[in-house]
Amino acid sequence: MASFNRVMIMGNLTRDPEQKYTSGGTPFCNIDLAVNDKRKDQQGNWIDETTFVNVTLWGRTAEVACEFCRKGSPLFIEGKLKLDKWEKDGQKFSKLKVVGERLQLLGNKGDSATQAQASADNSDPYSEESLSAGFEDNDTPF
Repeated sequence: MASFNRVMIMGNLTRDPEQKYTSGGTPFCNIDLAVNDKRKDQQGNWIDETTFVNVTLWGRTAEVACEFCRKGSPLFIEGKLKLDKWEKDGQKFSKLKVVGERLQLLGNKGDSATQAQASADNSDPYSEESLSAGFEDNDTPF
């Protein structure tokens, strides 16, 4: 049976991203996006609904998010769904989250985030192009 696991989501950060590292030194960060939706109820009134989505970013994509994004930043993320399962005190838990593979910073033309090259791709997070994403000629990526 064929399967397809792809997510595209756009929303605003609910808090500043915090960069962390695995024991092997790979950068990652967990972020939360607030995704807003409007719909009409049975009486025809507009209702605003907000869905909060947990996203994990890895490698260069995580570094770009931590450097250029702040609480409230609008982001477009493409990735895949992943179900995390764990057990605590004999009780089983699970949580569906997004593993972000591509990140696009959104915003006004005056935003520093938009002026930087705002796309990062996890296909080769340490390529020359990815390492220089978002930096001017006189800046260094680290």
